[in-house]
Amino acid sequence: MTTATYQLAGRLDGASSPAHENALKELLTGSVDSIDIDLSELNYVSSAGLRVFLVAAKAAKAKGGKVTLVSPKPLTVELLKISGFDKIIPIRA
Repeated sequence: MTTATYQLAGRLDGASSPAHENALKELLTGSVDSIDIDLSELNYVSSAGLRVFLVAAKAAKAKGGKVTLVSPKPLTVELLKISGFDKIIPIRA
């Protein structure tokens, strides 16, 4: 199992989501089957941003891997819990 780390910063919203979704899918085309998405510098996530996490998790699962959300800020953790994402995608403080 090969894991890559992907850093997000600033906002993950409708404007930035397509580029990040493509980058994450591109990471999973090679030998990488799992991605740690570093959220330590992420300040805002919209519903379009949440979709990016789902698409990446689904793509990783198809390769036998997984996506882990790493170091989210407290407000991001709250959003992930309210939306039920903590039950779908592992979160590591």
